[in-house]
Amino acid sequence: MSRTSPLPASLPSPAPTPLPGSPASPASTCPPARPVPLFPPLRVGRAGRGGDRLRRALGRRRRVVSAGLAVAAAAGLAVAAAAALAAGGARAQASRGAAPPGGKPPPPAAVRLVSAPVRIADGATVRLLRPGDRVDVVAAERAGPPRVVAVAARVAEVPAPEREMGDGGALVVLSVPRETARTLVGAGAAARLAVTLC
Repeated sequence: MSRTSPLPASLPSPAPTPLPGSPASPASTCPPARPVPLFPPLRVGRAGRGGDRLRRALGRRRRVVSAGLAVAAAAGLAVAAAAALAAGGARAQASRGAAPPGGKPPPPAAVRLVSAPVRIADGATVRLLRPGDRVDVVAAERAGPPRVVAVAARVAEVPAPEREMGDGGALVVLSVPRETARTLVGAGAAARLAVTLC
């Protein structure tokens, strides 16, 4: 029979081999110890006041923006109202026959003129007049200041001088609107008339 030699008792046992995927030993993964840097202390009171100031500034800005929007809206409403009024006025003028703003104005309505013979107190003044001249007729009443009864009336005709009359007046024919002719007739019956060249 063969004899086996016993294993020596002093041989060390083999170290276990870590399996793949198993965590490494704690001794190999801990970082070395390092000193902690110093940080300045936190001042909570100042930070709070700064936050309050920021909130107040944001609130003021919101109020300013809101006020600006309100003013812009009011201005827009005013412009729209003015445009509506202008459009309404233009339509009203167009309905009355007037030209809208910016358009060519319609020709003025023709005024019907009539010939009004008027006796002027100063005959020498009448002899200075020629057809086509423009005169103002003034009525000088006994009571009250003189008043103008016709403005820029056109001289249509200067009749030949009549025989010398006691009051020394002279006749002139004026081309005036119908209403002015009536005024001249009424004034000539109650006052002395005079003319001034325009």
